[in-house]
Amino acid sequence: MSFTELARKPLSARIKHRIKRVMGPWGIFLQGFLEHPVMVGSIIPSSRFTIERMLRPVDWDQCQLFVEYGPGVGTFCRPVLDRLRRDARLIVIDTNPLYIDYLKATITDSRFIPVLGSAADVEDIVCAHGFDQADYVLSGLPFSTLPDGVGPAIAAATHRVLRPGGAFLVYQFSAKVRDFMARHFTRIDADFEPLNVLPCKLFWGWKD
Repeated sequence: MSFTELARKPLSARIKHRIKRVMGPWGIFLQGFLEHPVMVGSIIPSSRFTIERMLRPVDWDQCQLFVEYGPGVGTFCRPVLDRLRRDARLIVIDTNPLYIDYLKATITDSRFIPVLGSAADVEDIVCAHGFDQADYVLSGLPFSTLPDGVGPAIAAATHRVLRPGGAFLVYQFSAKVRDFMARHFTRIDADFEPLNVLPCKLFWGWKD
């Protein structure tokens, strides 16, 4: 883009363009947070320590479909794809077109399916892509700040879409999500990752 073209843009658009150009994916993530802080929940992507600990319990040999809510700029997407079987699929769901467009442009893996939509509609989304159930669902959505009714709806839909033996993997700054999970998952493992900004709580809800 030329200087003249950039100068014609509104100030807010010029600031966003500069953030993207200078900061790369971090700029995209920051823009998404500034536009939708209630839905993003963090100003900084998760650390590699959080990613490693969160994904550790996954049985990758038995995973055919992995689903992620709120993928942002793909902080978890690439580590998941690195571990995923060649015949498996990763579906990511986000309500922010900024993130979905970025992921479509930067991840070309044939196993990767980005979807613009709501996590509450996960059953329809999974079915639309030829699956009956998911093996694992990962979420970093800020359940404590979601609009009324959205958190419980997502937790219920997630439990329904998971196969028996599958798990709902959640990382949060607040433990409130456990209340939503406990209505559906009788076994919830918990941990804590201090090497993250901010330190975060980790939960794994296992479907009987």
